[in-house]
Amino acid sequence: MNQKILLGDAIVLPEPPQPRGNYNAVVQHDSLLFVSGQLPLRNGELQYRGRLGAEVDVAAGYQAARLCALNTLAQIQGVVTSLDTIVGLARIEGYLQCAPSFQDHVKVLDGASDLFYEVLGKQGSHTRAVFGVNSLPLNSPIELVLMARISPHRARFWHRLLDCGGSTA
Repeated sequence: MNQKILLGDAIVLPEPPQPRGNYNAVVQHDSLLFVSGQLPLRNGELQYRGRLGAEVDVAAGYQAARLCALNTLAQIQGVVTSLDTIVGLARIEGYLQCAPSFQDHVKVLDGASDLFYEVLGKQGSHTRAVFGVNSLPLNSPIELVLMARISPHRARFWHRLLDCGGSTA
């Protein structure tokens, strides 16, 4: 597995999960990136299963949201080469499979928000919405959708840098 290290050894960006249907993981429109819903997958395997407030507690849901956030960043890096091209996150949407009485949606989605701020700093600032739903693919407790803004100038810089074998001369 070709893993990339972020923030020293603290956070490891995984390989981006492959789409499980007939859709693109990321679509770029001008300077906007739209990342399809990401599940808490690692090495192609769902790491958390069940409903929040029933089989999955808030702490596990928080960790699942962090993993979804890492997967969205991995998807972005697969398209733009470097996370340095991100100039801001526009919006995240969290879809939580939860028991009818579950009310800690915000605490769970904070797992994704906290990860974005840790990795991207002020560029990790975003709007968000969270929805409680009846079911999700693979019995996942969460699915995360992301919209981000990138800098075309930074993207061209990174592509040139990597195409030249690391030399900008």
